[in-house]
Amino acid sequence: MKKIFLVSALLTSITGCAQWNQLTQQGAPEQPNLYGADKPVIDRFGAITQEPMYQNDNAIYQGKALHKHIGDYVQNMAQDLIANMEYVTDQTPVGVTHFALTDSDLNQTNLLGYQIAESFIHELHKFRIPVLDFKATDYIRVTETGDFLLSRDFLELKHKVPMQYILTGTMTKHQGGFLVNARILGLESKAVVATSQMLVPFYVVEALIPSDEQRTDGIGLIQGR
Repeated sequence: MKKIFLVSALLTSITGCAQWNQLTQQGAPEQPNLYGADKPVIDRFGAITQEPMYQNDNAIYQGKALHKHIGDYVQNMAQDLIANMEYVTDQTPVGVTHFALTDSDLNQTNLLGYQIAESFIHELHKFRIPVLDFKATDYIRVTETGDFLLSRDFLELKHKVPMQYILTGTMTKHQGGFLVNARILGLESKAVVATSQMLVPFYVVEALIPSDEQRTDGIGLIQGR
């Protein structure tokens, strides 16, 4: 029985291979190609970089980014920073600022700049680098819309925070997305002690949706004070 079973399985395998080769030579039945004539290109994060022929933004993100988000790109940038970092240790507190638009007066950012900073706080903490959130107040504001500790009103914040290093950076609009440059520098010396650079594709950037739905080139522009 075992010999009969093995022979049957082998014949089935050979038949299947023959059918596959015949199908390959004759050509498989045509299927609708959502990505046009060319095959989609996948980057090193597994995200498809060629724009699919979908009609709505949500479908574009679902089919193109494969659920990748800005945090995945910041994670890779954080690894680059750690790899070439000097002087920063688990005893040197670091602050993280929002990333500014390169072609502005460095006093403008957008939703991408906000989220990059939030993601870097998470990534630095994972590497056990002490991060100080200078936007934290000394009290909790209890309001009808919620309970809040963080604030962007400098009058509510401490004037001095014991930070020795700052993680900051810039964003440059690129034909394929935003070119993000990150660096860690000494707060007093201004010496750059770590750097990283990465291109974040537009479809990842445009997946960020402002809560007020007001969008400029995919993301809302924010003017610093």
